[in-house]
Amino acid sequence: MSLKDKVVIVTGATSGIGEACAFAFGREGAKVVITGRNEEKLSNSVKNLEKGGITVLGILADAASESDNKRMAEQTIRHFGRIDVLINNAGISMRALFEDLDLEVFHKVMDTNFWGTVYATKFCLPEILKNKGSIVGVSSINGYRGTPARTAYTASKFAMNGFFESLRTEVMKRGVHILVASPGFTASNIRNNALRADGSVQGESPREEAKMMSSEEVANEILKATLKRKRDLVLTGQGKLAVFLNKWIPGIMDGIVYNHMAKEKDSPFK
Repeated sequence: MSLKDKVVIVTGATSGIGEACAFAFGREGAKVVITGRNEEKLSNSVKNLEKGGITVLGILADAASESDNKRMAEQTIRHFGRIDVLINNAGISMRALFEDLDLEVFHKVMDTNFWGTVYATKFCLPEILKNKGSIVGVSSINGYRGTPARTAYTASKFAMNGFFESLRTEVMKRGVHILVASPGFTASNIRNNALRADGSVQGESPREEAKMMSSEEVANEILKATLKRKRDLVLTGQGKLAVFLNKWIPGIMDGIVYNHMAKEKDSPFK
């Protein structure tokens, strides 16, 4: 698969894995469309991509909005004439015990992570079917194994994985490639921007970001998996081990995961 002159949409691409994917796919010759909710951050990302010699279109859009996703697909087709790859990256996290969690926070996480993926995929699918392109879902190890104090985030990723497994089977005879990429802990802004029980932003990561896989490393793995049209991508040794052990010893994993997450800074369930 060559990306030369292909059109790639990356949602939530003003930082982290999304922005890194825009650079990775753009360097391969793709024309890139990026979305974000913050106009200033979106403008900065567009400028940085252009400085790298990448053809890019920035669209101000909220992943949780059905109408914004429809407009995103329409603007892309008007501007570039086609859509070949959709990378569903936009996402938010949360950190709070479910008993303390405001249900509006649960809705917000599901609206962005799950419904945002459904909306973008729905409106881009006709073009991707026509061009026999690719759909990428940036999921998480949490799509295989739930972690405490992350109920809404975990639910959104399990839902995403199930959605794509079903859709992949629907289109498997029509030349469309669907990849579910599941990074482990990655150095990005997602934990800094995670929502607390009341919906306020956490502001600081509870984990040692410097010891994690970088967003650029994750983006390069996603690029390679897309070019090879792989079905699944599970990243980091810790992530692969968690998926394997949870399949075979889920009861024991409950205790292992609890003890691991309890060691986080300011853990809510010590």
